[in-house]
Amino acid sequence: MATMIQAESVTTSHLKGVGVIDIQEIPSGIKPALLLLHGEGEEEIVSVFADVLGQSWTSGASLDEVRAGPASTIYGLRNGLVGEHMESWDRSRIVINTHCVDGPHPRDDSITERCDYEYLYTKSPFFRRDVARFLSFILGQIGPHRDLTKKARTTLISTTFPDVHAALPNLDILSVGADAIEIRVDLLEEPLPDGSVSKIPSLKYVGEQLMILRQRTELPIIYTTRCTNENGRFPMDDPNLFYKYLTRAIQWGCEYVDVELWLPEEIRRKLAEKKGSSKIISAFHDFSGNFKWTAPETQTLFERGAVYGDIVKMYVLVNSMQENIELEYFRTTIQKKYPHPPFSGLNMGPTGQLTRTMNKIFTPITHPLLPMIAAPGQLSAAEINLALHSMGQMPKLDIYGIGSFKSTSQAMFFEKCFNELSLPHQFRFAERAPKASVENILRRPNFGGAYINPPLVASTAPYLPALSNAARAIGQVDTVLVRSENSQPVFIGDNSTWKGIRATLTRDFVPSAYSGRAALLLASSEADASASIFALKSLGIGPVYTIGFKAHGLLSTEVEPVRSVEDVKRLEQPFVIISALPAEKSFLVVPLLKHYRVDGRNGNRTAGVRPAGKVFVDLAKGPRKADPLAIATSAGWTTYGSADVSAWTTVETIRLLVGQNVCYDFVRLASGRLF
Repeated sequence: MATMIQAESVTTSHLKGVGVIDIQEIPSGIKPALLLLHGEGEEEIVSVFADVLGQSWTSGASLDEVRAGPASTIYGLRNGLVGEHMESWDRSRIVINTHCVDGPHPRDDSITERCDYEYLYTKSPFFRRDVARFLSFILGQIGPHRDLTKKARTTLISTTFPDVHAALPNLDILSVGADAIEIRVDLLEEPLPDGSVSKIPSLKYVGEQLMILRQRTELPIIYTTRCTNENGRFPMDDPNLFYKYLTRAIQWGCEYVDVELWLPEEIRRKLAEKKGSSKIISAFHDFSGNFKWTAPETQTLFERGAVYGDIVKMYVLVNSMQENIELEYFRTTIQKKYPHPPFSGLNMGPTGQLTRTMNKIFTPITHPLLPMIAAPGQLSAAEINLALHSMGQMPKLDIYGIGSFKSTSQAMFFEKCFNELSLPHQFRFAERAPKASVENILRRPNFGGAYINPPLVASTAPYLPALSNAARAIGQVDTVLVRSENSQPVFIGDNSTWKGIRATLTRDFVPSAYSGRAALLLASSEADASASIFALKSLGIGPVYTIGFKAHGLLSTEVEPVRSVEDVKRLEQPFVIISALPAEKSFLVVPLLKHYRVDGRNGNRTAGVRPAGKVFVDLAKGPRKADPLAIATSAGWTTYGSADVSAWTTVETIRLLVGQNVCYDFVRLASGRLF
């Protein structure tokens, strides 16, 4: 595999006024060098990739031409021009084979095998956000595993459908509370012309099933080929079959690849060497009923798995409660001795259900809507939460919404979420009243956290002894968390809005698309714009030009006011425009959208190179004189409204307050028009 271009993590960003503020996840400014292979007449996919990356692109006539071209330009090359020449390719670019599964051309496995990655897509419907997710992941610009390791508990939902299509109508509900989704490749049933099903689904069928699943979920995908000895259907007589299918999972950009420990070490080593951004789950299952957690060889099994595994998973079938105690002792001692990699250990069967509540790393969950349970003894997320509450591990808390009457609609969604997950918590809404009311609410018994809308000015809340970096820099608190220190509650002020804005900006573009690019931000005051500025800086944007206000706070470095029409004519073309103006003033952005319209997008050449598109976000809520989103769309911008930002912010708020994951699509589905 070619060397991956990794996003560099910048731990600090110098800001005016006070020392240093930490802005995480700033991507590298290096533009990735890519070569995309495509079928005849399908070069449009190259323009989409380039647009998502924020880079220019052109078509090449040969590998020699591509090799000589500028690295920052994305090259497209018809796959018929490649042939055997790929054998001598110098790996100066990451090579991605693109294939349209509903197009006229058959898929050529021999080409895929010579490439670093393969991207499968459908012409109708086409999901641009899936391109952004695929590229962000393989380029190392998002880190699902890094994010999940920060959570106290993680779960996975396993799709046990013979055809993924059957899961799609209920996927938003199925995945509530899950942190990842597993595709059981061995359980897929590919129909054959004679009416029977294939014993082993073909790579073509598996690839298309995976494509369909990823198009419909934002969750990280765990790709599993379970063998017959471990409650699966893949035969064990040919280990190279597993290598072939697991290698393709890496090429398809699966976030996690389940690699069984029984496979020969050479295969496990080769998979680890070429895994790129994918993470390996080293899996061991024992259904004999004779496994002993206290046996010396059990630690040896963990150590073998830890050599190539980013997570070590050991699941065994048990017959007595004593074995649950033995597992918990093993879990404690092994993670003390080896803090990394994380250990996921379970006892299967009804007797072992207790361990499903004790395990904290990728606990498999089921759902009543699934056709079958993937393993004996599996529980749903709701059942695990009920068990944790009954054991005193999940106390009943009051989660508050504090704000104006207009924000009460969000309460309906929180209650629906709590019900769906059987969380013991109660949601309470409190009208924002005197200044002291927020502090009084925080002091109430069973206070478990709150979202605040409109947000608190951080400097006016001395009762919050700790502020997150974001809340301190932005100067606003919209989320209050509770943590225990020395058995005493400590309140932490945080800000979720900037995360909602950042998630919106990166839905259809990779983070590095923004790096070093100019942004234009309209607002009536710095307070209205501060969360947007922080989100832009987290993407490496600079400079940020402002209209309607001048920045004076911690985020004012590389933030320049626009004072006149002449300034507008002189400033650098903005890649992103954000309007934080109130609804009655939102029409003021319209002339700018037209002035900076995306000329040349989708095909016009400039010296043979196509330019990339741009982004517009309108944060205004309520009726307005004009529709900036419609005008921006007609001018070629990629557009997002306040509903998008509100939904993503809600996703982040729930993660912070109750530690549970809900997907963006579930928020939009459950909330309807609330946002």
